[in-house]
Amino acid sequence: MMLGSGLSTQVGASVAALAFPVIGPAGVVAIRQWVAAIVLLAVGRPRLRSITARQWRPVIGLAMVFAVMNLSLYTAIDRVGLGLAVTLEFLGPLAVALLGSRRVLDLVCALVAAPAVVLLARPQATTDYLGIGLGLLAAMGWASYILLNRKVGRELPGATGSAAAAALSGLAYIPVGVVVLLHHPATLAAASYALVAGVLSSAVPFLVDLLTLRRVPAQFFGVFMSVNPVLAAMVGLVVLHQEPAIVDWAAILVIVVANAVAISFGGREDAPHHNPVPVEPCDLVHGVPELAMTPAFGKVSADGEPQSSRATCEGTECGSWQPSRP
Repeated sequence: MMLGSGLSTQVGASVAALAFPVIGPAGVVAIRQWVAAIVLLAVGRPRLRSITARQWRPVIGLAMVFAVMNLSLYTAIDRVGLGLAVTLEFLGPLAVALLGSRRVLDLVCALVAAPAVVLLARPQATTDYLGIGLGLLAAMGWASYILLNRKVGRELPGATGSAAAAALSGLAYIPVGVVVLLHHPATLAAASYALVAGVLSSAVPFLVDLLTLRRVPAQFFGVFMSVNPVLAAMVGLVVLHQEPAIVDWAAILVIVVANAVAISFGGREDAPHHNPVPVEPCDLVHGVPELAMTPAFGKVSADGEPQSSRATCEGTECGSWQPSRP
């Protein structure tokens, strides 16, 4: 299921790239955001009227991150290729994991990953620095998404916050989509590619990841999702015929290993060093893997173990749990 989720995400991104020549990244992202909003509203069924003004602030911030993160990633894919764009974006969760730790091992991971990033962005005759910059902007967006999603998860139960943010982002993209599609009318093929991309990169991974996190520890899920840059490079090679150089493959693998190590050995450090305390049996998944590559959204108790209950905490402000370390 985890492998299928990752492949669905990357195949969706590669199919989206097929529509870029007709409607551009902005048109594809608009359609994808609409699909994500519909899926999350249907699955999360948020009670929007119960959200207070104080709670809306981080939700609005999360909606802005959704919009910017996906547009910058898809534009980077259009300019530098799927494998490099996704690898650069993965620096976001890696940075959150490393900056939130004082372990020597995490410092080593950072020192190992840094040269790999420099190698990927090395000057070449065809280096697209704007594309690289957009990939790094997507990484900043993902890091912000993780931090904001934690806050939203504390403020609102279930998928309410993520669903509301996705809905706002979808609404914001209505004028963008209208303008883009008026200036660049979509062909049937381009519209189909964008719709398929929305389903494969939003709907399928969200539902599959929800089921997966009921069966495996959130931390293991996060480690497995670290292989997404490799999957992206492979899918880009097969579907888009984007062939990374040998040194690029090596750099991608180094970043994947650094990310996996940081998640594997750093997940329990943040857990309080006291006896476990009871927590409300909240929904297992409170966030949406908006790029379907998000390492983990399992709720964990005070002892760091993921909750497995399918019950919800209606009317409860679940402040006693924390999402797993990204």
